[in-house]
Amino acid sequence: MLRSMTDLKGYTLGATDGDMGHVTDFLFDDTRWTIRYLVVETGSWLKSRKVLISPFSLAGADWTHKRLPVHISREEVKNSPDIDTDKPVSRQHEAQHADYYGLPYDRGGGGLTGAAQDAPVLTSPPGFTAGAQTSARSDVTEVMDRAVPTRQRNDDPHLRSCQAVIGYHLEASDGDIGHVHSMLVEEDNWAIRYLVLNTSNWWLGHQVLMAPDWVSDIRWADSRVSVNLSRQAIQTSPRFDASTPLTREQEQALYHHYERPTYWEREHKNAPDRS
Repeated sequence: MLRSMTDLKGYTLGATDGDMGHVTDFLFDDTRWTIRYLVVETGSWLKSRKVLISPFSLAGADWTHKRLPVHISREEVKNSPDIDTDKPVSRQHEAQHADYYGLPYDRGGGGLTGAAQDAPVLTSPPGFTAGAQTSARSDVTEVMDRAVPTRQRNDDPHLRSCQAVIGYHLEASDGDIGHVHSMLVEEDNWAIRYLVLNTSNWWLGHQVLMAPDWVSDIRWADSRVSVNLSRQAIQTSPRFDASTPLTREQEQALYHHYERPTYWEREHKNAPDRS
């Protein structure tokens, strides 16, 4: 099922020993369009410090009560590496965060491992223990850190704020068409499946969906998203009603309208053969 980013904002994070805080934002990989971190405001118990929580740490989801339990304790969060969430998160910070929580990490530049079809689900991977740190892992980390140049370790790992992208202007091949209103994320693997577009500046009272694959350019400095689609094509696309869950049939109709292969067909085709 797909969930709206704007609806998920404000969800409570439940640690193993009490509430941790609430979600204020999400950081996503702008190359894989997958959520890599939840930004959590901890509240008064930790002086309102903002911390990053990986989807790998989630224990499940209580959608009814807007609650996301995690496999980590408040004490572990309190002692976690301090990361300024208001600034770009470097690969070095990500590595420290992954090492502390015992999370998998791709030091080649992709951050947490896995493309959309292998992205974290709402349960921990087999053998995962939050906060686990072994001397063997530390030794490997030290060797790998020495092998990677300092400049590369500190490169921006393509993390972007969902909250920042919401409100970006959207332009078609023949003119502006509105702005990004929200994003829809898949609850099983935290892959961003659609941008929700508000076309009220041009086509009053309508929302439409746009798959990330159809985005041709994002100009972060100008806060603009471009797509190689005409305004007419977008105007005649299936409308999106946020008040009802999006069905697979509606998704198929959307992809059929744009004559594009669906994401589930592409992922099935690209999935490795594990037989």
